[in-house]
Amino acid sequence: MARKDLLDISALDRTEIEHLLEQSIPFKELFTRSVKKVPALKGKSVLMLFYEPSTRTHSSFEVAAKRLSADVTNFDVAHSSITKGESVRETVETLQAMRTDYIIVRHGRSGLPGMIARQTKASVVSAGDGAHAHPTQALLDAFTIKERFPDPTGKKVLIIGDILHSRVARSTSTILKKLGVEVAYLGPGSLVPRTGPENIRRFTDYKEAMAWNPDFVYLLRVQMERQDVQFFPSLREYHRLYGINDSRLEEIRKRGLFIMHPGPVNRGVELCDAVMDYERSLINDQVENGIAVRMAVLYWLKPGGSLGSSPS
Repeated sequence: MARKDLLDISALDRTEIEHLLEQSIPFKELFTRSVKKVPALKGKSVLMLFYEPSTRTHSSFEVAAKRLSADVTNFDVAHSSITKGESVRETVETLQAMRTDYIIVRHGRSGLPGMIARQTKASVVSAGDGAHAHPTQALLDAFTIKERFPDPTGKKVLIIGDILHSRVARSTSTILKKLGVEVAYLGPGSLVPRTGPENIRRFTDYKEAMAWNPDFVYLLRVQMERQDVQFFPSLREYHRLYGINDSRLEEIRKRGLFIMHPGPVNRGVELCDAVMDYERSLINDQVENGIAVRMAVLYWLKPGGSLGSSPS
């Protein structure tokens, strides 16, 4: 049966993950129709509660909800009573009185979406909390990979960058492992923690990591806003050691590897401009797939939804 909330990939079993990925396919097929909406959530209300800036995730959830015919309300944190000292709990109690059906939450504090979920009858979806989890990003990443390899078992994904501060790295590596994909991390030793998920290789040297023969190179944004100390000498040095420059892109092209990135992209840091035009770059695919996957998630959490149901 469908769950009330989606807070973390680790809480889902493989059956649930496979269902959500399978359910995303007909939702993506809607994008080719002249009318891209279905009445699946007509009469339902979706509240966007974003305490941190977001472009892709916020707009993706909003488009997904509207294509399901839900009513969407954007909660403007900057102009709310939060600026007057109102607590998150007080905010949620106020919003709960409005009888919203879904709350999409992004917050800089790990675990806060779970706290909200315990205080409300609405279905709560984490849109990213601190360095903890980003479940819908993980689902769309897995969906993007499965479009290329329907059975991804045994494929290899090399995640490069700021692993320490990345909720994407945690959630995406978790879902890929559940699907039988091998995962490895690459980055400065200060940003690749020694502790963490088991059976994940850790590299600090680019050549050694590429000798592992990955099928996908997944680049992470360097999150300077979460780094209270300097974890590497400079962004220029980071790009030299770990970024995809023109020569490394040529090697990737010759080997036929796919490139992914959750966005936003720091050009000249994680990658050079030419990556965006690389024929096996899946970065734009990830953005498009995010809408389909988030439609599947909202439909799955719909009251009365079940693992056997399909969108109308």
